[in-house]
Amino acid sequence: MSIVTPHARLREDRNGDPLDGLVNLFDLAIILAVAFLLAALSSLKLQDLLTKKDLTIISNPGAPGQAVIIRHGDRVQVITPQGGQVIGRGTRVGSVYRLQDGRLVFVQGP
Repeated sequence: MSIVTPHARLREDRNGDPLDGLVNLFDLAIILAVAFLLAALSSLKLQDLLTKKDLTIISNPGAPGQAVIIRHGDRVQVITPQGGQVIGRGTRVGSVYRLQDGRLVFVQGP
């Protein structure tokens, strides 16, 4: 058992406040959260979400739940095709080929 003498009570505590370290932990948590966000975006190859460039993302291509996400400036638009055929006028700009490993290649042409 330790006894605190009257002389020890008059001296200032040199250890400081034990809660002062929590402020540093909060700063560290914010830095780690931003680092994890950047790591998640780069692993999904979505670094373009952080830039000001226009962006088009096709989610679930060819699947029933397919959606097209278009960002033009600050405006984001989500288009979900309702199935069926798309009808319109236009010109052919190229062809899409599926390679043996499953990748799709777009070749521009007449």
